[in-house]
Amino acid sequence: MPENDITRYAELYKHELLDNVIAFWQEHSVDTEHGGYFTCLDRKGSVYDTDKFVWLQARQLWTFSMLYNRCEKKPQWLDIAKCGADFLLRHGTDDKGSWYFALDRQGRPLIQPYNIFSDCFAAMALGQYALASEDRQAKKIAAETYKNILRRKDNPKGRYNKTVTETRPLKSLALPMILANLSLEMEWILDEAELNATLDMCVNEVMGMFLDADSVLLFEHVSPDGSHPDCFDGRLINPGHGLEAMWFIMDIARRWKDSDLIEKTVDVILNTLEFAWDAEYGGIFYFMDVRGKPLLQLEWDRKLWWVHLEALVALAMAHTLTGRQQARRWFEKVHDYTWARFPDSQYPEWFGYLNRRGEKLLDLKGGKWKGCFHVPRALFLCNKYLAGGLAAASDSQNRTQHNNRPIDKGAK
Repeated sequence: MPENDITRYAELYKHELLDNVIAFWQEHSVDTEHGGYFTCLDRKGSVYDTDKFVWLQARQLWTFSMLYNRCEKKPQWLDIAKCGADFLLRHGTDDKGSWYFALDRQGRPLIQPYNIFSDCFAAMALGQYALASEDRQAKKIAAETYKNILRRKDNPKGRYNKTVTETRPLKSLALPMILANLSLEMEWILDEAELNATLDMCVNEVMGMFLDADSVLLFEHVSPDGSHPDCFDGRLINPGHGLEAMWFIMDIARRWKDSDLIEKTVDVILNTLEFAWDAEYGGIFYFMDVRGKPLLQLEWDRKLWWVHLEALVALAMAHTLTGRQQARRWFEKVHDYTWARFPDSQYPEWFGYLNRRGEKLLDLKGGKWKGCFHVPRALFLCNKYLAGGLAAASDSQNRTQHNNRPIDKGAK
């Protein structure tokens, strides 16, 4: 095997996934008394808070269901998935079918369903669980939740929105990028026409509105006409979102057999890394201002686990699909930085938060924002892509065949 062949990393990612990360969550996170999962786990796996955040409950349900469906049909994995599915189906929604943001350990609501991403991950998780278990209720609720997301997408926070949107209306990258991935995840459930329309909408918005042609960067917020208001939100770049969005779009592009779109996503990935890489200390900045102005986010210079993991997935996929050597070189650079700092050398699972210098900020392995999702998903996908198993790593069960759908540039 050539020394510069990145496929040599495949077994490392597989071992870390199965023997370290998943083993940690299996042992420490399952609430056998009340159902669902503990996500607030310290370095050794001890529970330090029992509140249950719905999007993390759903993400862990998705992870164990996905591994059962795509990796190995281990009964223990399906049992762990059922523990989360039953808890969410009993307690997760209000009387209108919207998903709460947080519950207490017993499942009583703590935080209202202000955040549509709880709904997105609940739909994704229940869809994957229904595929594994043939649970009809889970499939039904997944489909209903997906339709509710589409109804809410233009005003996702509804009455919980604290901004006066008429003064400075902005669109957010987060929803179309997540819808792109969610729709592929639920392809086996959705009507083909509805799926195709949603995928077209997501690609057109992400690549035609949020992608700036001059900077070749994805903006986190844009005006409805695609322009960039000169304000904090209007100048904001979230490199992690940009990298994650590009592998979502790349996944659609390879289903469409659209080589031009694949190459364009790789251009954005490489340019985002050039822009967001910390030349002094290494690693990818958390937030950036496109004009180099001060940011509202005081954590802008921290190095986060999920940002680097999404970069690795995007780069592994980019190299597999295009063979571009720049993608390989960046993969090795991000791999070296990530594996030297985020994995815990003494206990299982990974740290999540580093300061700018790459030093550990927190000992936790899980909390309100970090759960059983980004680390195992990235390890699984990188192993499959690096081992040449793109078909096995697919994010849906049925393939959608489009041929070079044009990207609508909108009003930009």
